[in-house]
Amino acid sequence: MSAKALIVIDMLNSYEHQDAAMLLPSVRNALPNITRMIEQARENDAEVIYVNDNFGLWRSHHDELLDVVLRGPHADLVEPIRPDDKSLFVVKARHSIFFETPLEYLLRQHGIDTIVLCGQVTEQCVLYSALDAHIRHLQVVVVEDACAHIHSDLATAALQMMERNMRARIADSTEKIF
Repeated sequence: MSAKALIVIDMLNSYEHQDAAMLLPSVRNALPNITRMIEQARENDAEVIYVNDNFGLWRSHHDELLDVVLRGPHADLVEPIRPDDKSLFVVKARHSIFFETPLEYLLRQHGIDTIVLCGQVTEQCVLYSALDAHIRHLQVVVVEDACAHIHSDLATAALQMMERNMRARIADSTEKIF
């Protein structure tokens, strides 16, 4: 049996960006499913790794980012999924969770060969992260209903590409993944 980790992508978010109004409804729909995935991973002692943009706060750390978003107008979207004391945290600067981050090293150190992706945005960061995982020979599971999108048509296309081109398993949050 392979070791799995849940990767929560960009959910520590203030939603103060250009696409926020289009993204927020999808985030609200996905949030209960993201919460379910985090609970499932924690109950089964799987690593929960938050990989998040830093919003240009290069001197910050995860507690500072969390404090900023919890003081913001959309704290209700962060509070239910906030990292616990066992969660791991990686800061990213671009779309992929792997681009110039220590994530690959962290996964190898923990013997993880399967990553389960949830978070935002399906047609951007989730897609690029799945591709980068695939070229690193990691198994990828994308929890479709635990991913938020800006454009539903592009999200559908991205899921198809991940499944067909990257051999990702597209799952549902009601499945037992961990």
